[in-house]
Amino acid sequence: MSLGEDPLDIDIDQLLRESARVAADFDYAESAESAESNQQDLQDRQALRRVSGLSTELQDVNDAEYRQLRLEKVVLVGVWTEGTAQDAENSMKELAALAETAGSEVMEGFVQRRDKPDASTFIGSGKVAEVKQSVIATGADTVVCDGELSPAQLRTLESKLKVKVIDRTALILDIFAQHAKSREGKAQVELAQMSYMLPRLRGWGDSLSRQAGGIGGRGPGETKIETDRRRINDKMAKLRKEIKEMKVARDTKRQERTKYNVPSVAIAGYTNAGKSSLMNRLTNAGVLVENALFATLDPTVRQNKSSDGRIYTLADTVGFVRHLPHQLVEAFKSTLEEVAAADLIVHVVDGSHPDPQEQIRAVRDVIKDVGGGDILEIIAINKADIAAPEVIMQLLRQEPNSYAFSARTGFGLETLIKAIETSLPRPRVEITAVIPFNRGELVSVIHERGEVLTETYSEEGTRIHAMVDAHIAKRIEEMIEVGAVKP
Repeated sequence: MSLGEDPLDIDIDQLLRESARVAADFDYAESAESAESNQQDLQDRQALRRVSGLSTELQDVNDAEYRQLRLEKVVLVGVWTEGTAQDAENSMKELAALAETAGSEVMEGFVQRRDKPDASTFIGSGKVAEVKQSVIATGADTVVCDGELSPAQLRTLESKLKVKVIDRTALILDIFAQHAKSREGKAQVELAQMSYMLPRLRGWGDSLSRQAGGIGGRGPGETKIETDRRRINDKMAKLRKEIKEMKVARDTKRQERTKYNVPSVAIAGYTNAGKSSLMNRLTNAGVLVENALFATLDPTVRQNKSSDGRIYTLADTVGFVRHLPHQLVEAFKSTLEEVAAADLIVHVVDGSHPDPQEQIRAVRDVIKDVGGGDILEIIAINKADIAAPEVIMQLLRQEPNSYAFSARTGFGLETLIKAIETSLPRPRVEITAVIPFNRGELVSVIHERGEVLTETYSEEGTRIHAMVDAHIAKRIEEMIEVGAVKP
């Protein structure tokens, strides 16, 4: 600007364009940083998949170390007690996907048809011998059972197979331990692991389960395993206290949203169904997306705005799976409360899965367990671009409030968004008021949190007829009483 130029003659349009350019550069840098962080997470996970050349085959069953799972080559074992052969096969395929997500290589799988699992070895003695031959032939160092084993079954199987044996629950807990990032998530996973490990605790050898004898060993004493149990109980109590304190912060944020009647939408569904992809599509949240089970554990809450200007929140929750360990449901209760406290649940289903109905049933069981069974639900059938059309049509017929879409291509996304906005709770208090032009922030609040029916302008201000919640209606009523707003 020259010395003789009037400051009021500055080109406002030019300033606005410059401001927009700076803002765009900032947003681009921020999104690039988020994408780079997610890419680094993916690289780290892939780099830690497997360490070749290590053998963890046990020479003695008592050398089984339960506190770390170093999976390399695994053999899968399942018991088929009910349902069809296809159900049993789908369950084993899911177990194989879980094992691969944990960083192992699946060598072979066995399924035995039984009325109920064997009380001693989970599978029959003949099948135990067959599995042992497979372990020797493939060089596997771990056997994974498709079910939750009792401590006695674990000990017996390891004594017969001479390799480490883990169950489905331990496998899922290990995946959670690998993927937890936040302080709250790590504490929740650690608590779940300890709850699982406590009844299965054993030492390195039988001597640690006995009191010492002879000189210096007499008296009431305490065995090593009892000391370990006491320390674990103390640690669990400390973790529960920490999670409870973190829950207070989460509850405070939720109370703020409740106070101002901001509608909340929870995105729930089976693991790897596409919840994070949908979240990114709707809000540009930058949540990590990976084609793996339980890729994201930490919940993400983002603000979104409907087409008519109303504000609502979207929460991306932890994925579910069939037979989700009860230790995880208990430990993640503070996180799952985002589902129980929501006004609407968007239940994402993988349309390309061999048995999507079973996924829907498993997710609804968990939602019911956390107290969200009566909340309005939208079934969002994802991966419509690769799913069989007849499967999509069958789901649309069976589920009355269902919509097909593809988070990858964007197909059907507009219809799903419209369904979400239509299902949001509507404000119930009707108001008509003339708001002065110097109180434009009140008009903005009505647009964001209410439903504007008519809006006209006069010399006195903005005449607005709208449906609002009780909080805004009370605020306008108080302003009418002091003369700041006209009825």
